[in-house]
Amino acid sequence: MVTPTRHIAFEDLCNFRDLGGYRAADGRTLRWGRLYRSDSLGKLTSEADLAAFAGLGVRTVIDLRYGFEIEARGRIPEQTGVDWHHLSIEHRWYDQEALGPETKAGPYLAERFREVAEDGVVEIRRALEVIADPESGPLVFHCAGGKDRTGQLAATILALLGVAETDILADFELTNRATAYFRAAHVARHGSEPSWPDYGTAPAEVLERFLAGLAADYGSVRGYAEQRLGLDAGFVERLRETLLEPVPDAG
Repeated sequence: MVTPTRHIAFEDLCNFRDLGGYRAADGRTLRWGRLYRSDSLGKLTSEADLAAFAGLGVRTVIDLRYGFEIEARGRIPEQTGVDWHHLSIEHRWYDQEALGPETKAGPYLAERFREVAEDGVVEIRRALEVIADPESGPLVFHCAGGKDRTGQLAATILALLGVAETDILADFELTNRATAYFRAAHVARHGSEPSWPDYGTAPAEVLERFLAGLAADYGSVRGYAEQRLGLDAGFVERLRETLLEPVPDAG
């Protein structure tokens, strides 16, 4: 039996990983090989990377970036044959490269996440609907670095499945494995280190504050889904049936 792998290596991607294995509230786990999160698939150009991606059997890709990001850096190559959805969940651009040491990642990014949760309700709802479709998988969702927009959507999905908050925070922090890559890319672009000490980091405090804010406003992430996104209990159950391993046969 092949052991599932959380982090999947590519030549030009730094933050591609499988969301499988997390335990939901009813004891079932998220299916391995069904749902992936990543940095920009516009970097998926080498023959080795395209072959590795093809080996995953991905059917669907959700691109969470702005249109201008896609124009500048490209989308996943059409030759992959995936069903591609462009759903820009962020509506207020902010430049992390321009931030200085006075800005702390926890409160700053949590507030940006809250803005996305309110501004991007149409796109977030549609992304969740695509993910809940049993015919959509295997599926990858991504933004530019696979850190913030991707991390926020991943946290929303895991919370709706009933995954423990400690696991949700730990998944978010796994992006810190790519921090050195993000900072090196900044140096390559600008010839200098980022001015923001927290550039490229994914501290758990960001999600802690974000999830606490949703709980204060809506009672829970599920309350946010129902009250703000218009996704009822029936949808949550459909999402669970699509993404979680089936209940073991008692017989």
